[in-house]
Amino acid sequence: MEPEPESLAQDLDPRVVRTRRLLQDALCKLLQEKGFNEISVQDIADAATVNRATFYAHYRDKYGLLGCMMSRRLDDMLAERKVRFDRTCGPALKAVALTLCDCLEHSLGPANARNFEPHMEAAVIGVLQRVFACGLGQNNCEGIEPSQMAAAAAAWAMYGAARQWAEAEVRRPSAEIAAAIADLVTPILASCRVPAA
Repeated sequence: MEPEPESLAQDLDPRVVRTRRLLQDALCKLLQEKGFNEISVQDIADAATVNRATFYAHYRDKYGLLGCMMSRRLDDMLAERKVRFDRTCGPALKAVALTLCDCLEHSLGPANARNFEPHMEAAVIGVLQRVFACGLGQNNCEGIEPSQMAAAAAAWAMYGAARQWAEAEVRRPSAEIAAAIADLVTPILASCRVPAA
């Protein structure tokens, strides 16, 4: 059973939300100590002070947990920083890029800088795509499909650039690279124009 997206968590039993957060926080802590491939489900359950059966009642495997953890982390960081993309690009887009870089840098730890799993990638890109689609106001674009395509392309481009930065042995400061990433993604999002009145 895969968990509900964090955005739907408010409808879940508070005990379910609490247990999932315990498991996600446990994985995050373990990632600071060792590589993802070295972490077992039992390690995660022990760190969260739950049993393996409880883990499997919430997540199919540690990859599903990783994806949900990264999605929640990025959502939480965007909310804490009050970051919203609102079609004006510029500062808002740079803030999204900076938040993504900080999320990747602080959630994975040095042992995992080169170990991005597809589940985590899909979760992060999904959050970015939702942020961009919302900011583009899908109904304001010339057709729903172009705005969805622009949001998807921008999400993949931003994630790819941030991932490249996170994997570098020598990194420029995150604030500096966020500006470069925003400049890269701006033309993609600008391609979805609001129709003339």
